Amino acid sequence: MSHTPTTRTMTPGKPGAMSRAATLDVAAALFAWGCAAIVTAAFAWLLIDVAWRGVGGLSWSFLVDEPSDAGRAGGVGPVVLSTLLILAVCMAVSVPLGLGAAALLAEFTRGDTRFARLVRRSLDVLAGVPSIVFGLFGNAFFCLALGMGYSILSGGLTLACMVLPILIRVTEQGMRDVPDAQRHAAAALGLSRTTTLLRVTLPAAMPALAVGLVLGVGRALAETAALIFTSGYVTRTPASLLDSGRSLSVHIYDLAMNVPGGETHASAAALLLIAVLLAINLLTNWITRRTHPGWH
Repeated sequence: MSHTPTTRTMTPGKPGAMSRAATLDVAAALFAWGCAAIVTAAFAWLLIDVAWRGVGGLSWSFLVDEPSDAGRAGGVGPVVLSTLLILAVCMAVSVPLGLGAAALLAEFTRGDTRFARLVRRSLDVLAGVPSIVFGLFGNAFFCLALGMGYSILSGGLTLACMVLPILIRVTEQGMRDVPDAQRHAAAALGLSRTTTLLRVTLPAAMPALAVGLVLGVGRALAETAALIFTSGYVTRTPASLLDSGRSLSVHIYDLAMNVPGGETHASAAALLLIAVLLAINLLTNWITRRTHPGWH
């Protein structure tokens, strides 16, 4: 019996379509790299410009001495202390509240309920509210209604209100990204919902929490308008949280806008603020990499 070989008809390709697809891929890659290069160049230009203007004013005495001559001379010691105290109050209030609210939205209202939609919509609106509005609210509520006056406590609580929407939404998304298989495995082992949250979900979502903290710290340290109305302008060393204190951002604004001849000290203070932000960012990344080796 003879076997007749069969021949397959090959469909010719479409080089034109393939060429267009390759061109689109190259164009998309160039666009993405171009955007990244523009952002990097803008940051480098800002950093070089501030460093060029302010590096000459940095010294140990600048870091520890009190301002004098309306900030044209002296240092920023009390200002740095006030900034750290305001940031400590902000984080001490916003982190527990942010974790609790994120856990509620991600773990205990996982369905798309009306309550969850209302909370998320409210957080999204709050995240876009101008800082001056938060400043007026903090002045009316914390300074006047609660009788705290212009104080570090008022400024820190106002910043906590500003940071909470970012921290909650980022942490909630991180918790939602944890695979359900891990929750099911914990339930199969007999772990309660709270234990699963504390032992499984939160550790797995720690990188997202770190991102939220960095974003929150960055906004808190860079804030000016809200603190003018709440923590005040005073440059002396605060004795307690109920004393008024000037933050670094307010100090930079005052020197640059209201004090003739204060540009050098303003640039030095701005360089110090950028250095603090970079240090916090690097420290957070290092801690996260140590606890989560696979995180990038």
